[in-house]
Amino acid sequence: MKFRKKPVVVDAVKYDGTGISARECIDFIGANGNLDCEKIAIHTLEGIVTASPGDWIIRGVNGEYYPCKPDIFEKTYEKV
Repeated sequence: MKFRKKPVVVDAVKYDGTGISARECIDFIGANGNLDCEKIAIHTLEGIVTASPGDWIIRGVNGEYYPCKPDIFEKTYEKV
């Protein structure tokens, strides 16, 4: 059997490694994350996962947060 992913609109911000971008990301994820050196530690459903510069941080359909590598993000999402 084959399945197609349902179209879902998500909110996302891109972490580019700068202080301004890091602040925007932390503001976006709130208490679900913190800045650790140049990476952002995100409390996900699977535990703590880090976002590196260039990664996107996504808020999922149930309000959960997780990082996504830019190549996967570009293949999976388009701007609305």
